[in-house]
Amino acid sequence: MESQKLNLEHKKILENFFTPDGRLKNHTSTEKKKMIVLHHIARLLEKGRKYPEKELNEFIQSFHDDYATIRRELIIGSIMYRENSIYELNPREMWADIV
Repeated sequence: MESQKLNLEHKKILENFFTPDGRLKNHTSTEKKKMIVLHHIARLLEKGRKYPEKELNEFIQSFHDDYATIRRELIIGSIMYRENSIYELNPREMWADIV
């Protein structure tokens, strides 16, 4: 029951922050909402795939023009890591929790 309640809450948050065509309307300073948005974006990346910075930037730009901030937040939230301008998803258990 608690899981269903959380999923409904997350869905509402995503609906508020994304346009119907999948673009991010704006950034949020609320940590919980920011993590819900970042988790949503990261779930669309391929696990185990290495992304050159340019390719990751293009992917993020499909959601929002400020790709640098979102890319940085993916790193800060331990969702991705970077080595020599190559990005890869961390294992899911390393991602910062949605608080």
